Order: sequence, then C-alpha cells, then structure tokens
Amino acid sequence: MRIAIAAVLMLALSSCGERGSSQPPPAAQAPAPTEAAPAAAASTPAPASNPIATGAMPAPGAIGYAGFGPAPFGADEEQVRMAWGKALDGPKPDTPAGCYYLLPQPRSQHGYRIGFMFEDARFVRIDVDAPDIEAPGGGRVGMTTQDIQRLYAGHVQVQNHKYVEGGHYLRVPNPGGGSGVVLFETDATGRVTAWRIGEPPQVDYVEGCS
Repeated sequence: MRIAIAAVLMLALSSCGERGSSQPPPAAQAPAPTEAAPAAAASTPAPASNPIATGAMPAPGAIGYAGFGPAPFGADEEQVRMAWGKALDGPKPDTPAGCYYLLPQPRSQHGYRIGFMFEDARFVRIDVDAPDIEAPGGGRVGMTTQDIQRLYAGHVQVQNHKYVEGGHYLRVPNPGGGSGVVLFETDATGRVTAWRIGEPPQVDYVEGCS
C-alpha cells in the first residue's frame, strides 16, 4: 500500500511514539511634473514581499537539504510560516514534544501536495507527493529508479519498502555534506510515488507522525 502524503497527514493528530525507520538556499528619482503634464497614472502594485510560496506551490529552489527557503531545519513554526508566506494550519499534538504537520490552506483539489513536519516544536521534515515540486538535485514524483540513480549517481542508498511489495526507498544524503537527506519512495514498478527531505531520525519515519 502506497504511503502517500494525504494518508500520512490524516494521522498527524497523534503524538510521535515508536516508529519504523527507513534508515540502517538607489533608483533615480522621477522629475516633478510641470503644470502642463497630465495627472500621474496609478502606481504599479509592489510585488509580494515573500516569493517562496505561490499559491499552494513552493518557488523553484525553495526546498533544500538545509530546509525551506530562509527557514532551516530546526526552525520554529513562525519561521516556517514566514518562509511560506501564506496560510498554514494543522492539528497539534497532545504533548508539546509531539509530532505534527503544518499544511497549506485552503486544501487544493489535489489534496495536500506538501506538508511541513514538526517534532518537539522544531521544523524537521518536508513531505511531497506532487510531480511538479522538485527535490534538490532534480528528483520528482513520477521518475523512475533509473532516473534517480542517474541524477544522484554514487549517493543513492537502496532499501526495501516496508509496505509495498517490490517497492523501495531511495535514500540520498546531501552530496555536499551536512545532515540533510532526501528520500524517494517507489512502487513495485520502480516509479517514484512520493519523496521527503529532512534530517535524521525524522526523515526516516516510515509512518510520518503516526
């Protein structure tokens, strides 16, 4: 059974207990108008102050091995909310040290395509199940195992999927060093169905926050 992000996030009310693990980034001033000049046109609206999120999508390059835009792994909720720049919400755990997700609001017609995991009040992981959101290094939902092996040549750790017969986890530690890990899940045909990125041990939680 595919562990898609939508199913994982429905379980986010639970606090983190024992879990299975997949482990062993001065303008010039305009001249004043003369008396003969026409009235000035309305000024163009300023661009959004935070370019990280556009709708329910992160900006290209916002997700990295170190975190999400200006919010590094280990950040608090407020830093992640500011980095996303739009509404995020989600059920909170029973205990302050529990595990939970913040999710884009309102929910899109495709469900929750991205989720931000927190544990012990710290930002620890991002879950993605949308083909149009790219992992650092170029990996995406819908790619094959061969695609991932080519993109991350020499860095892919292959492990059997806990629930999907013939499926695998393709675990890629940050090739540049550091503690970040991106982990792709594949189905029995070798096709990527979801991916997540974060720091151990949370990136290796097979059931998310359940």
